[in-house]
Amino acid sequence: MKILVTGSAGQLGSYLVEALAAEHQVTGLDLRDTRWPVKRAEQVKGDVGDYRLAMKLCRGRDAVIHTAAQVSVERSVSDPVMDARENILGTINMLEAATKSMVGQFIYISSAAVYGNPAKVPIGEDHPTRPLSPYGVSKLAGENYAFAFMETYGLGVTSIRPFNIYSPRQDPASPYSGVISRFVDRAKAGEGLTVFGDGAQTRDFIAAEDVVRMVGLCLGNKKAMGRAFNCGTGKATSVNELAKTVAKLSGKKLGIEHAEERKGDIKHSLADISGAKKVLGFRPGTKLKDGLSRFF
Repeated sequence: MKILVTGSAGQLGSYLVEALAAEHQVTGLDLRDTRWPVKRAEQVKGDVGDYRLAMKLCRGRDAVIHTAAQVSVERSVSDPVMDARENILGTINMLEAATKSMVGQFIYISSAAVYGNPAKVPIGEDHPTRPLSPYGVSKLAGENYAFAFMETYGLGVTSIRPFNIYSPRQDPASPYSGVISRFVDRAKAGEGLTVFGDGAQTRDFIAAEDVVRMVGLCLGNKKAMGRAFNCGTGKATSVNELAKTVAKLSGKKLGIEHAEERKGDIKHSLADISGAKKVLGFRPGTKLKDGLSRFF
């Protein structure tokens, strides 16, 4: 297959390019230079908002995997216009180019942020979508646009909603990095770990390689067309448990302190992945402890 991966310099995009290039003809598109070049893949520097470039790269493709996005909740709150421009308009531009180029499948990487504060856990794909942040709104809008293009123009669309993705390619220096990369960065430096609130809040941490596995199961799969799939492990991990595991893996004596609870933090988040199991045969293969050990 001839595949275009947008956001190819990012955490998930870079893993996708590496994995897919082993069997397919892959082109990556990103604003940034990639730090993980793959010899078998072509890397193009550019913006998903560039219509001419999008048309050029979509032409002759069997599939587009759209991971490119502004991914910071904090940035979306401080600059919602920028967030909408990158996540909504950028997605529409790629959808338009894919449709006009008669691409066979458009796989949209959405987010669990579309659900907002869960009314119940585990969260199924039929859970109400009421995002709390402009980021969540923009990801949901992109997903809705994708399915609208399917209904209106016949574009084959699959949406994947990852929960908390992690991998050693997370940037701990970024103020927008996740709790895992912040914990690991401090642990490597021999510094104590700070847990906000009582630490009983839970998350569903999914390794990037497992997200890549789900994308592979969706690729060219007619059963996946027109569907949205949660991508998680189906296992809840408390922040307290996460901190203890990171501290143990570091091999250092690290203190764990508690700070004031952050406003707006969701208390519990857990994916119901029964749909992905039934339709795709998806099974997460990376245990959290094994995935975290790679950071060290």
